[in-house]
Amino acid sequence: MIDKLIEGIKSTGNPTAVGLDTSFDYLPDNMKKNCRTPLDAAKAITEFNLTLIDRLHKLVPAVKVQVAYYEMYGVAGMQAFADTLAAAKKSGLITIADCKRNDIGSTAACYSAAYLGKTNINGEEFSPFEADFLTVNGYLGSDGLNPFIADCEKYRKGIFALVKTSNPSSGQLQDKSMENGATLYENMAELVVECGKNLVGKYGYSSAGAVIGATHPAQAQDVRKKFPSLFFLIPGYGAQGGSADGLAVCFDNNGLGGIVNNSRGIICAYKKDKYNGQTYAQAAENAVIEMREDIFGALKRAGKAR
Repeated sequence: MIDKLIEGIKSTGNPTAVGLDTSFDYLPDNMKKNCRTPLDAAKAITEFNLTLIDRLHKLVPAVKVQVAYYEMYGVAGMQAFADTLAAAKKSGLITIADCKRNDIGSTAACYSAAYLGKTNINGEEFSPFEADFLTVNGYLGSDGLNPFIADCEKYRKGIFALVKTSNPSSGQLQDKSMENGATLYENMAELVVECGKNLVGKYGYSSAGAVIGATHPAQAQDVRKKFPSLFFLIPGYGAQGGSADGLAVCFDNNGLGGIVNNSRGIICAYKKDKYNGQTYAQAAENAVIEMREDIFGALKRAGKAR
């Protein structure tokens, strides 16, 4: 699956994942005004997402859909989540279900079946929330990663495991040194590499990748240097303070090795003065193009543009 993502990045010339972290509050007023129930909200969110997918699917290789923004609308919200993933997949986009699932053994296997594998009912198999990649929390150790890895191998899917997250307080734990002298995040990166060693594709990257925040460039550079087979899902660009120049360290010398997520900066672009008068879809398209040029410029300055 990682090869397919890389080929999508190469064909679009754009290492951007649009984050469909769609809160009802992000919708234009005309889409919100007649909503009274969670079902109404979920339908409006679905309409918003599908319009963006239709507008952007030729400009970006992937979307990331954060489940928390759908869970809060209950069953109707989860239907919107499923419909968004399905529409993105149908349009040819790589789909990343951002759920950060973690557990061990059979429970982890159930989580994996929901997003990466299959659920069996009397011999019939179903994919409830099928995605190409799933974000996972591997801080329970290999017991919490291997069930997901098994489905990645079986169904040609991928994961992004939390390694160095973008939030300001991540260093309280992740930057702590362990007995072997390496930090916690370095040990986590090593574990992901070991678990995903059989998932390495033709470009040298594994389908077991790492979440590495754009807001911590020094740590990102450290992981890139020490673990060259790790492909990065990079949150933190834009609203969280990460810059294109700062995240350039996440990429290899060929300009590959990562995909940068941007959520509010794209889906809420229509609220910015610079896009005044544009529809939310038009503003999102222009924001994607500007982000592509911003990242390309940073990679060029770093000598990594190809």
